[in-house]
Amino acid sequence: MWDSVLSRGTDIFFAIPVVLGGLVLLSVVTSNTVWPVIGFMVLLGWPQISRIARGSVITVQQNDYVQAARALGASHSRILLRHIAPNAVAPVIVVATIALGTYIALEATLSYLGVGLKPPAVSWGIDISAASPYVRNAPYALLWPAGALAVTVLAFIMLGDAVRDALDPKLR
Repeated sequence: MWDSVLSRGTDIFFAIPVVLGGLVLLSVVTSNTVWPVIGFMVLLGWPQISRIARGSVITVQQNDYVQAARALGASHSRILLRHIAPNAVAPVIVVATIALGTYIALEATLSYLGVGLKPPAVSWGIDISAASPYVRNAPYALLWPAGALAVTVLAFIMLGDAVRDALDPKLR
């Protein structure tokens, strides 16, 4: 029962477009701090991680060693902590690492659109927005922050791929 309730709640949050949700939610917030932006990303970012965690736990639950622990009379908490959690956490770590780059790009997008961080805060989105009017006269002013953002996002995606290679026992 709880699984279906949480899955339907996750589906509701998946239905909200992230950038549009950010525009709506952050346009009503008047604070100039980083906390509303972080709160928004947590509010709309958790469904992806929870869906991966749920699928991973369901997959691990069906393995023989979990069935053997049940047959030997291990408690639910022991099975969860000693068998399921250590084997189900690897996909969550991989997706979280890749999603970190996505969240950086999302913050820059919202700051570029004017609803994320505001000056004097430091953000690549603010830098890109400030350099946009001068793209014809000084394109390098736009290319440096945009390039740094692209390289950072790519680095987190590649880090997630490397973590997947390191944690996935099927690839060894």
